[in-house]
Amino acid sequence: MIIEDQTHLTYCTNIHSGETWEEIFDNLKNYTVKVKERLNSDKPFGIGLRLSQKSASVLLQGNNLTNFKTWLDTNNLYVFTMNGFPYGEFHNTTIKDQVHTPDWTTENRVSYTQNLMNILAYLLPKGMEGSVSTSPLSYKHWFNNQTDLDKTTKKSCQSLIQIVLQLIDIRKATGKLLHLDLEPEPDGFLENTQEVIDFYKDHLFKEGVLIIQKRLGCKSEEAKAYILEHIQVCYDICHFALAYESPKFVISNLQNEGIKIGKIQISAAIKCQKSDTIPISSQQSYLRQFDEPTYLHQSVVKLDKGNLVHFSDLSEGIDFMTNAGFKEIRTHFHIPIFISNFQVLKSTQNEIIDALNLWKEIKYSNHLEIETYTWSILPEHLQTDITSSIVREFEWVVKQLSN
Repeated sequence: MIIEDQTHLTYCTNIHSGETWEEIFDNLKNYTVKVKERLNSDKPFGIGLRLSQKSASVLLQGNNLTNFKTWLDTNNLYVFTMNGFPYGEFHNTTIKDQVHTPDWTTENRVSYTQNLMNILAYLLPKGMEGSVSTSPLSYKHWFNNQTDLDKTTKKSCQSLIQIVLQLIDIRKATGKLLHLDLEPEPDGFLENTQEVIDFYKDHLFKEGVLIIQKRLGCKSEEAKAYILEHIQVCYDICHFALAYESPKFVISNLQNEGIKIGKIQISAAIKCQKSDTIPISSQQSYLRQFDEPTYLHQSVVKLDKGNLVHFSDLSEGIDFMTNAGFKEIRTHFHIPIFISNFQVLKSTQNEIIDALNLWKEIKYSNHLEIETYTWSILPEHLQTDITSSIVREFEWVVKQLSN
């Protein structure tokens, strides 16, 4: 939905299971149209479209893309943002760290992203900017030494510049501004504000600038401007909450470096704080409900002295809670954003409220996307009708923006 001029709010369709184009199109017809009707039946409604590599390839065949655009127009729908992080299957199978496969060192990741950009360039209405979020380069735990980490970062930079060059060409040909939004998350090559800034300064602004200068024959300042325009950041509020970084800290530090927020993903993590009244064993028991086999649930424990201890999955973090000095654990499990407390657990909902309050002050992004993709794996007592749940999340966000 359009919140105000050039600002769009949607939900990410990665919450619906389905990897083929036929399944994805059916989900749009069966769910997204109903959500639109429940929210604002007579106004244009934006879609946060998630396409797998398989579905993106099919959509580009024959008349599929033209027919889809016609269907969008008929139903007063439009696509302004896409989720290009998960490449393959995302539901009903064990994904864990394979969500990062293929990473940004591979031609498969580049070609998939190029396909998404070509689709978005065609679907995006004139006068809007378009965004595609993507993985944080690669996954740290796949590498055992600094040399391999450095090689992967260098190759990822080179791959990203291929996308920048594509987006420069798209803008010249169509007048449409598209950007690729890097999405930091725990254990990714980019997982906090400083790592994002370092990647820009040490790689994109150095080797990336040189590649663009060589290809386009432009000055370094112009090449850097191209990078800042076409490589932005997807600010997933849940992910940065796991880094224990406040919205004000994240946004101010990125803006100081000229790095733009291309998209805000509105999401909440689980948190559990040491209590004087609730035994650690009870907290651990409740948390184990969320220790499921499908997705990565990276967990970060904060100690009394402020140190952060990282775990690649929730089970390890739960076991660590009995250690002396435990203060709080946060885990990467997107839960309904309208819930702040449940059983003995809490959510990082306050981070969302702070991020949206800051947005009301400085409008640091034009794209807002609700991304609670875990409805099917939530404990039974939290599961409800999916359409009603999506609508409730929209209504909660709109209320926060109206306060």
